[in-house]
Amino acid sequence: MATFAKNAYDSATYAAARPTYPRLLYDAVLEFHKKGRPESDSEGWDVAVDLGCGTGQATVQLLANDGQLGFKRVIAVDPSPNMIEVATEVLPEHLKSQVKFHRSTAEELGFIEDGTVDIVVAAQSSHWFDWSRAWPEFQRILKPGGSFVFWGYSELRLTQHPELTPIISAYSQGSDPATSLGSHWEPGRRILDNHFLDVNPPARGWADLTRVFYTGGHYPELAGGSHKDVIIRKKMPWAGGPGEGFAGYLETYSALYRYREAFPEDRERVEGDIAMRFRRRLMEGAGETDEKALVEVEWPLSLVMVRKV
Repeated sequence: MATFAKNAYDSATYAAARPTYPRLLYDAVLEFHKKGRPESDSEGWDVAVDLGCGTGQATVQLLANDGQLGFKRVIAVDPSPNMIEVATEVLPEHLKSQVKFHRSTAEELGFIEDGTVDIVVAAQSSHWFDWSRAWPEFQRILKPGGSFVFWGYSELRLTQHPELTPIISAYSQGSDPATSLGSHWEPGRRILDNHFLDVNPPARGWADLTRVFYTGGHYPELAGGSHKDVIIRKKMPWAGGPGEGFAGYLETYSALYRYREAFPEDRERVEGDIAMRFRRRLMEGAGETDEKALVEVEWPLSLVMVRKV
């Protein structure tokens, strides 16, 4: 997560361009948590911790609001001051008393007392964790029966153009540092692309490990969980104003930020930089010439839920 934490990283563009999570996902999370609580336990919905909260997308959805099931308070944690600044600005005024932001990492939660948290959530952030240090912290702060839930989406797909997937993979996973982003990702990206199969709780102290792959027809080989339809889809123009459309989404890649640090001259190329060249290849493959035309993008997502004993 080091790239996102840099002062120069454009957190506002990140907030505007990234896909949002559907209510269906939060409902699955809350239902898992509910099943682990006694029917009479009204205290199981007090405090949620949102790790790697970013611009606060999940933070708001975890709160009980407008009659929806949720938590009374959220402790939102992120190492980036830019992300926290944006999250604070966009948080609805009537919810600000219920959210407290902390600049920190998932492995350093000393500001949270032992056994005081009902659920810990990590949305599109847990692939950056140092798990050997994170698991003990989660076990320390959670109440008995508390939940730890994390999810993340992997490499994008174009819903109507599955034939273009090899081009997407070559751009995102290629080995040539000058022509692809593959070697510019931070190490955690491998965990995300493997759908968190490398992440398992310690043998003692945790129970009810549940994996759900919202991957549709993608990755049919995934085992150890239930398969469901893709739930994150977004129609957007191929390009728009700064930070808008598919072009804007591509700008949020941390690997692109690192690529530009390594090859600053790439942005001066007459035919456009690496992200623009990639987008134009996809448009050509899709038979599209109008940058204002809409393209449907989908993101396979993996959800992991586990309970503290």
